[in-house]
Amino acid sequence: MSTPKRPSALAPFRIRNYRFQWPSDLLTSWAFEVETLVLGWYIMVETGSVLLLTILASLQYVGTLIAPVFGMIGDRIGHRDLLIAMRLAYTALSSTIMALALTGHLAPLNVMIIVAVMGLIRPSDLGMRGALLASIMPAEQLVGAISLSRTTQDSARIAGALTGAGLFAALGIGLVYVATACLYLVAAILMLCLTRPAKSSAASHRPADGRAGTRLLRDLKEGIVYAWNGPGMRAALCVAFLANLTAFPLTSGLLPFVARDIFHTDQTGLGYLSASFAVGSLTGSIALSLMSGLRIARLLIGATLAWYAMLLVFVGMRTMPVAMACLVLAGIAQSMSMISAAVILMRAASAHLRGRVMGVRMMVIYGLPLGLLAAGSLIDRIGYSATGSLYAISGFIAMVAIAVRWRADLWPAHAPANAR
Repeated sequence: MSTPKRPSALAPFRIRNYRFQWPSDLLTSWAFEVETLVLGWYIMVETGSVLLLTILASLQYVGTLIAPVFGMIGDRIGHRDLLIAMRLAYTALSSTIMALALTGHLAPLNVMIIVAVMGLIRPSDLGMRGALLASIMPAEQLVGAISLSRTTQDSARIAGALTGAGLFAALGIGLVYVATACLYLVAAILMLCLTRPAKSSAASHRPADGRAGTRLLRDLKEGIVYAWNGPGMRAALCVAFLANLTAFPLTSGLLPFVARDIFHTDQTGLGYLSASFAVGSLTGSIALSLMSGLRIARLLIGATLAWYAMLLVFVGMRTMPVAMACLVLAGIAQSMSMISAAVILMRAASAHLRGRVMGVRMMVIYGLPLGLLAAGSLIDRIGYSATGSLYAISGFIAMVAIAVRWRADLWPAHAPANAR
């Protein structure tokens, strides 16, 4: 009696559109990481102001509040076409910085303005990638496709963490931006090579409305209400918000403080800590792409709880090697948790609403700056270890509460969110 053949981890690449989308996403992710590192270092070198550095970082989250609007536009004109327009916009903005740098006219104010404009667009990029993936991939290959897609971001973070500000020091910001603009342009060209996925019948036969403004507001409201009330989707969105509020601050914005004040190391040590989490995330993405027949909603619960458990251990560590090991394990759990949430959203969403659903998903990222601001205040009052433990324990308890509250949607094997 023959057993069913296990799907290959590279099976998504048999789909023509995926063979173009994956490298386009890869180049875009690498360009994002290069820009984040180089511009952050530029602001520090030119101004020496930590306040301006935090303002620069916060500007990159501005667009999360309007991500559902981009999702609605993507649902209307097509996610492929919207991604092309976005990546051409990145090319134009990075080319502006390149021209200013090469002519000696670049200034911190110019950088802040350009980053603010890009910050309106960039947060929606990841959501549109997921929406496009769901439209071009068969349902049975969606987990593997999203897992492989995550490797584009993870590999960029690893390389960025290890190279640090070396690119800026070796080449200068002008030449770095020549390469960055080229990455964005090639990414847009690759996206142009995708064939347009067929629009769903629901999207093609919408009732006419004479007032464009009313129609746009109605469509936006429809997407937000749908995302919040869909089976399993509300739980996935709550997990995503919770993770951004209480988990990601410990492994993103607070890492420079942890490296300097807890482990008493320099930029190299910070790079090792950041790369450890990214290596774990990449490992989790690859591992998930090799697995099949998973109960995704159950994985979401287990991986998120494991993530908080590892963070609780991490905040108590005072030796670098053990802390790095904890971050690797936390990264693995984080990857499996966030991929599971994305798969639940994409499987449950109707084709004509996927962009808006992913826009709502990107909007909950605003929990991250809220969590960072609260953590900074708490660290001054009760210390790093107490703050980190409070975040990890409260996140763990809240995740248990989510699992109990939406048990019918997340745990039964027959639940739609657990479909294999």
